[in-house]
Amino acid sequence: MPIASAAEFFEQRLPKRLRDKPEVVAKIGASYKFVLQGDAGGTWVVDLTTPGGKITAGDGAGGCVITMAAVDFVDVINGVINAQMAFMTGKLKVAGDIGQALKLQHILG
Repeated sequence: MPIASAAEFFEQRLPKRLRDKPEVVAKIGASYKFVLQGDAGGTWVVDLTTPGGKITAGDGAGGCVITMAAVDFVDVINGVINAQMAFMTGKLKVAGDIGQALKLQHILG
């Protein structure tokens, strides 16, 4: 079932994925900050350095910062657009460790 908003993803879907895949959380072991701009946007920090992971709404530190429009993020999560294509076309920007960003596909995809 497609998500309707970034908030739905970070508040409902992602916590379930983290609970369902504790071995992936442990393997990734990194922190991410998502800065999603525009209508229905916001900032979330996903910390996968602790067992089970932790998701926090609002500003915070992340070893890898993902910046994009909230509408494009929803499209990536719903499979409408490919994350790599979004990156190559400038819709998705990564600051920090790009290797960490590549690991996100195990949790987001």
